[in-house]
Amino acid sequence: MKVVYCVKAGTHLDLVYQDIAPPSPPGPGEIQVSVDARGIQFSDLVRFAGDYQDNAGYPFVVGGEGGGTVVAAGSGVTQVEPGDKVLVPAGCVEIVNVAEKAATLVPDGIDLKVAASFRNNYLTALDGLTRAGLQPGETLLVHGAAGGVGLAAVDVGKLMGASVIGTASSDEKLAVVKQMGADQVINYNNGFREQVKQLTSGLGADVIYDPVGGDVFDESVRSIAPFGRILIVGFTGGRPALAKTNHLLVKDASVIGYTVGGLQRHRPQLARGHMQVLMGWLASGRIHPFISHVLPMADIVEAYQLLVDRKVVGKAIITSSR
Repeated sequence: MKVVYCVKAGTHLDLVYQDIAPPSPPGPGEIQVSVDARGIQFSDLVRFAGDYQDNAGYPFVVGGEGGGTVVAAGSGVTQVEPGDKVLVPAGCVEIVNVAEKAATLVPDGIDLKVAASFRNNYLTALDGLTRAGLQPGETLLVHGAAGGVGLAAVDVGKLMGASVIGTASSDEKLAVVKQMGADQVINYNNGFREQVKQLTSGLGADVIYDPVGGDVFDESVRSIAPFGRILIVGFTGGRPALAKTNHLLVKDASVIGYTVGGLQRHRPQLARGHMQVLMGWLASGRIHPFISHVLPMADIVEAYQLLVDRKVVGKAIITSSR
């Protein structure tokens, strides 16, 4: 079977696409899944370089979320059976064994590419906005709103009753952000603080969702409303920022950092509960994952280059074949 490995610290250009033997039959409490679709994301690029906070060493299978079909079940498995469609923490590999408790059943009628597109992004959005205590009627400012985690935050924020302002780097991307339900959009190439102030009657945003970091974070601290909350999601801008605590003190504001990996490791029951909520929303059509590119595993380098070039809107999905 085919697999994509990251074998050393480097870039997406160093990834290895190769054949390996399929796994053995699943053990007790495990299921074997034929993976049909996988999601990739910007944080993978950071992991390739060895700079991610939970890097576990090399080699590792690229990616971490996939949708597929159960083909076998080990002893003691009670919740799924062969033929079921599931979402699993699996990346660019064609067949994988995972613990039954790590799998989430995909609702009937949901395409596996759609299922594979939303786990990490929407779990990040729901967990973060819940931890920030986002309330109906509050203003949510989403940076990098055309990216995977950004679009998910726009989608979930609207569902939670917020007034959403989305920022992005081009009018074309902002058109998609608007399509996803944002009430207002801002092209942040020339800054955003004054526009946020104008849109919020001078108060600023109650919650700021920041996957960009760097200069964007610095300006966000000056765009926050009294008692506001800034969510640190990542650093696609390349530079972790330093919070000026005098600004936070004056605004009675909070900064919250979190990761999906930390949620799943340290609060697995909460993560599973959030996933059940998200699956219910997906099945009922209340959330709308956006996929801009679908490529085969053989084109994995090209897929990541699209991320590097900032051409992906929402999510890029990797399939097994052309």
